[in-house]
Amino acid sequence: MIDLRALRNDPDRLRASQRARGEDEAVVDALLDLDERRRSALNAFESLRAEQKSFGKSVSKAQGEERQKLLARAKELAQQVKEADAEAQRLDQELQTVLRTVPNIVEEGAPAGGEEDYVVLETVGTPPAFDFEPKDHLELGERLGAIDMERGAKVSGARFFFLTGVGAQLQMALLNLAMEQAIEAGFIPMIPPVLVKPEAMEGTGFLGAHASEVYHLPEDDLYLVGTSEVPMAAYHRDEIVNALPRRYVGWSSCFRREAGSYGKDTRGIIRVHQFDKVEMFSYCDPEDAHEEHLRLLNWEKEMLAKVELPYRVIDVAAGDLGTSAARKYDCEAWVPTQSRYRELTSTSNCTEFQARRLSVRFRDDDGRTRPVATLNGTLATTRWIVAILENHQQADGSVRVPQALRKYLGREVLEPVAR
Repeated sequence: MIDLRALRNDPDRLRASQRARGEDEAVVDALLDLDERRRSALNAFESLRAEQKSFGKSVSKAQGEERQKLLARAKELAQQVKEADAEAQRLDQELQTVLRTVPNIVEEGAPAGGEEDYVVLETVGTPPAFDFEPKDHLELGERLGAIDMERGAKVSGARFFFLTGVGAQLQMALLNLAMEQAIEAGFIPMIPPVLVKPEAMEGTGFLGAHASEVYHLPEDDLYLVGTSEVPMAAYHRDEIVNALPRRYVGWSSCFRREAGSYGKDTRGIIRVHQFDKVEMFSYCDPEDAHEEHLRLLNWEKEMLAKVELPYRVIDVAAGDLGTSAARKYDCEAWVPTQSRYRELTSTSNCTEFQARRLSVRFRDDDGRTRPVATLNGTLATTRWIVAILENHQQADGSVRVPQALRKYLGREVLEPVAR
């Protein structure tokens, strides 16, 4: 949720943000109008209530006919106070409803435009040059006894899968490596719940434009999370958090409906309904959020270096940002059989947007309570297996294990198994 005081002081900043996102600028004037009418209604209510209290003293002193006249006026005032209160509350509710439709203000410097208007910030490593025809991750995974899509579909439907044998071991190795790195960097490890209340999902901005991606259990009114960002953001809901920055790292299964992705990435485990992920989450002073964002990005790059993947970093365009993000950087790994880079990590600076919705605050140097800034960043997911298998494959269908993962897997090479 954006800051109304900041909006009053600089409405052009939100207008520019809306333009960069490709959203309607008219919402700025609608918000300013509602805010002015709400404050006017609130002033009228408070003025009438003050008059009512003052009038009450006069009634208590009056007698006879004068008292009856004053009582009639008091009754009239009471009705006016009631109506003024109702009008102020109605306008406040209308204002809050519109506010919740407005995405976060884009950080200065983020590129404008849509999905294809990202800016490449750096390219790290060189894509492998094979002297054989490379196999895709699914063929490799099936030969290794690591991925079973056929039985996943049989048991659960399309876009579900089993990780089996070395596939399960590879995922656990990858996520353990990510958790180990985060803990060494001072993050507090978490295994968060994957079912959350509507307040948590709405507070993090996932029930707006992304509502169609979310699995809902209507009988319990609970949501399956698409990222552990949601429970970690809501962890300190309605609290004052001190000793900032406060950093957590969560390991959880994640669930996405993949609505609107019919026909996209249907082969293999690139776009699926269930996957595991290690997610970093940080609460910090808003003045430190930009630098904290770069720190999260550097931790992601450190993890990618450990699994020896060629990748690039992109500055995501404003129109492709989520509702809560003011800025987002993606790290995309090279996928040889697709001859393109595919997203493996994202890190988003959500500034104070989520904290305002969830009422997560800190005390500043003057002792005032203010919303914190929240940031998130992916450290490893199931999708990384795609890039690891394809980039480290060998001519005989085996896959070289990156050095950092060998202590978990207990081997240097993943060998094909008898089928």
